[in-house]
Amino acid sequence: MKLLIQIPCFNEEKTLPLVLKAIPKKIKGIQTIDVLIIDDGSTDKTFETAQKFKVNHIIRNKTNRGLGYTFKRGLKFALKKRYDILVNTDGDNQYPGKYIPDLVKPIVQRKAEVVIADRQVKKISHFSQIKKFLQVIGSKIVSRAAGIKIPDATSGFRAYSRQALLEINPTSNFSYVIDTLIQVGKKGLKASFIKIKVNRPTRRSRLAKNTLIHLRQSVVNILMVYLLYEPLKVFSILASIFIIIGLVPLIRFLIFYFEGNGSGHVQSLILGVLLCLTGVQFFGIALVGKILAKHRQLSEDVLYYLKSGRDD
Repeated sequence: MKLLIQIPCFNEEKTLPLVLKAIPKKIKGIQTIDVLIIDDGSTDKTFETAQKFKVNHIIRNKTNRGLGYTFKRGLKFALKKRYDILVNTDGDNQYPGKYIPDLVKPIVQRKAEVVIADRQVKKISHFSQIKKFLQVIGSKIVSRAAGIKIPDATSGFRAYSRQALLEINPTSNFSYVIDTLIQVGKKGLKASFIKIKVNRPTRRSRLAKNTLIHLRQSVVNILMVYLLYEPLKVFSILASIFIIIGLVPLIRFLIFYFEGNGSGHVQSLILGVLLCLTGVQFFGIALVGKILAKHRQLSEDVLYYLKSGRDD
């Protein structure tokens, strides 16, 4: 089997050597181990460092395009070059390379299509209590959205089989981690998890300026991807809420009407009708969303065919 280890980088000239030195030279069941550096518009000597270590492949973004976009470039490259497994790790040396054999083992043994490293967030000493809490809650929300139990939803240390690369289609340029996990669950791909211990941080995260911005972008990402796959469920719930609330003032009006006091409570009638009409509109949106979801499935089938046949 052919393995490609992908390392997205943005100004990682100081830590990239540590990451490259830790990559194992031999892995049981793997005949070829190649390294791909994706330089996401670095302004330091990341590119020169990758050249110095004579990595197998280097891709450069002309400007900083974001982690999601960079991951998609690596995914396309892995498919084009016919790799059987793609491992994604970070250029900041957060993830120890010694775990790569454990990460690919379930795929080599055909027991999983996607393997994610569980950082055991609660045990990470350099994470604040607030960050630990948000990570745990976030993983539970993503687990609910994906329909599978996920211990560490934001871990970027992962292995994907070729089949998984053909089926997942990242939609966000911000980050691929949540997006792809929900797709893994919705598409019924077998996911596995291994426990790891992360290295000490070498720098602050550059994915977002602060925790609140990262939280906001992650929530938006979860909602957008979930809506993409479950529009009928989401808008039907919204429709039901508006109609149930709208029935309260309508019933109130009817009670007063039959008691002969209806003229003094027309505002309840108007409010109830408006809320119920809003609910009906949401039901309409739910049906349209379901139709669009069917079209998305057909589009993904076509995309799967194109991705799998592009390098035949």
